[in-house]
Amino acid sequence: MALSPMDVTHLAAVDTARAARVLDEVRSAALSGQRLPVAPRPVIGQSWERMLRSGVDPDHDFRSGLLSREEVQRRREASTLRHVLPVLREGLLSVADVAHHIMVVADEEGRVLWREGSAPVLRKADGLGFEIGADWREDVVGTNGVGTPAVTGRPVQVFASEHFVRSHAAWTCAGAPITDPRDGRLIGVVDVSGPLETMHPATLAWVDSVAKLAEARLRERHVRSLERLRAVAAPVLARLDGRALVVDRHGWTAAVTGMPYTERLALPTSVSAGMRWLPALGRCSLEPLAGGWLVRAADEPVTRAAVRIVLDLREPRRRSVEVSGQAGSWTRELSPRHAGLLYLLAVHRAGRSAADLARDVFGDPARTVTVRAEMSRVRRYLGSLLDHRPYRFTESAEVEILLPDHPDAELLPRSTAPVPGRRRRPVRDA
Repeated sequence: MALSPMDVTHLAAVDTARAARVLDEVRSAALSGQRLPVAPRPVIGQSWERMLRSGVDPDHDFRSGLLSREEVQRRREASTLRHVLPVLREGLLSVADVAHHIMVVADEEGRVLWREGSAPVLRKADGLGFEIGADWREDVVGTNGVGTPAVTGRPVQVFASEHFVRSHAAWTCAGAPITDPRDGRLIGVVDVSGPLETMHPATLAWVDSVAKLAEARLRERHVRSLERLRAVAAPVLARLDGRALVVDRHGWTAAVTGMPYTERLALPTSVSAGMRWLPALGRCSLEPLAGGWLVRAADEPVTRAAVRIVLDLREPRRRSVEVSGQAGSWTRELSPRHAGLLYLLAVHRAGRSAADLARDVFGDPARTVTVRAEMSRVRRYLGSLLDHRPYRFTESAEVEILLPDHPDAELLPRSTAPVPGRRRRPVRDA
């Protein structure tokens, strides 16, 4: 009897051993190019395709060098994740030990920084190289509950032979990304893992809910930091004439004077004191304050003339947009989703509607609310360089795009919809 991917998920809940055998057959057929007895879940199938393209060996687990103890400690102290460890522990560890699970917290580069839970399971994880300081990126160890959520940007459960590397087939894991509410960037992944028999269909929802609770705690911290900055800003702005505002290091507004309130000001990735050109205000002076910046507009009209935009999308962890014009240049790093959206706009210079972008990114034209929210965030830093109805780069902007080898799969990993013209390079591919 043929099984659908959903059937396999349900089967795993009642007959773990049989589900594992079915998935092993699916994986073996997929790797050998034979007809599949049942299609893998889309998120797993797409991950396997990435692994085959990147050359991960399914029969040998590759373990890069562990980070030194000193480097692990340095990363822990620098990571925003340290602020939400109590939330993660309270939400996950109270159950993990009883359920024979472990909790793993990795940074945005897939390095395991914290690992706690059932002692016997920790020993089994050691045998897989799932240790403190290990590199658990998808393109290093294959489809897994840390690396795959980091790539897809959504919670993923990986069961048995859904793992690409054969030695992980006796393992199950469920991981959810954690993003920084200040800029939407991935800061890490929280994962609950254990032996195959510990799998439960509700595990993924449980892990995702705790990850969202951690993000909510980070938002609370951000609100408190803006309140502190507002107290610093008030006497400074009271002495000024003209348009000015005080923002934190991520551009979130604490206070304004002489201009309408704007929630966030787009700042370059590398901010320094002096005169800068910002899309929302034109020429501005930036002066450092404790915890942020004083931004004073030069009250000159914003011009659209002679602007060059370079989208460098080649390296997954270093995608950026560089804008240069008469007033100088600035660079900003891009989140995976913003990289995908700007890639589409660079390819389709005539523009894309919200429904078009939803179809391109998600394979679902109905997801326009998500697209509009993301494009609103993009416009915060590209400002007048983007038009809308439809969304597009302004005609006066010269756009250059530098692409990876497989732009469709790498920039739009969640899309299943073909997009005509996607592979065209709008200017050149260096």
